[in-house]
Amino acid sequence: MTDRGAASSWPAWLAELRAHADRPPLRPRDALCIGTARVGSIESELARRIVAGGLPLRLVAERWTLDQPVDDAMRQIAQWLRANGIGGAWRNELLAVDDAHGRRLGAIERSAVRPLGIATRAVHLVGRSPRGDYWVQQRAFDKAVDPGLWDTTMGGLVAAGESIAATLARETDEEAGLAIDALDRLRPAGRITIRRPIADGYMVEHIEIFEAVVPKALQPVNRDGEVERFECIATDALIERLRAGAFTLEAALILAAALQRDGLLSG
Repeated sequence: MTDRGAASSWPAWLAELRAHADRPPLRPRDALCIGTARVGSIESELARRIVAGGLPLRLVAERWTLDQPVDDAMRQIAQWLRANGIGGAWRNELLAVDDAHGRRLGAIERSAVRPLGIATRAVHLVGRSPRGDYWVQQRAFDKAVDPGLWDTTMGGLVAAGESIAATLARETDEEAGLAIDALDRLRPAGRITIRRPIADGYMVEHIEIFEAVVPKALQPVNRDGEVERFECIATDALIERLRAGAFTLEAALILAAALQRDGLLSG
């Protein structure tokens, strides 16, 4: 999560958003493990249904444990979830399954991560114009999550086997049509973690944040169909939209932190 000490200086509406980014599950969840390493969480009723379906999951010492080989077990469980209408839309995208120390233990279809409470990694880019305005995007209205809400310049999940730098370059190109090496003053700008219940299960996401200046000669243009439009807006307009709840939770926290770092948002 963002720094707890800083939260006291945030406006009340942002403090409320921050609280929403650190919420427990709506219902109790049990540990999901590979061997002795915890990699996620699962509701016991769902776990028992998976076991009843003959899938490679066992209850060991009050923890639900995936059988070996792990990737095959996760593939079977992801397919079962899909067949039973559980989880998000099938994407044919593999995401890494890591332990608490960041060691990769396997990979699983993206649509299955939330029902299994598996942590994901993401990158977000806060793009600004040379004069300091903010490039923001409106999410496509057919997006499964937060359709039509406003977002940072770019945000995307890190694929299995992909580095943060590779994801940043790939997603910036696909989502905003911008080459990373064409941006000015690109730099890391911190990390936040979101923990909250969502419709598909429980979300745990570690987000690496980057900031950059988009040169005057360039404008973001979406390539993958996931963005309705881009706008370059001044600080006052950005704060007004943030207050109105027009942004996704993640984007609101990321952009508010950027505003605070620049001394443009105070308590």
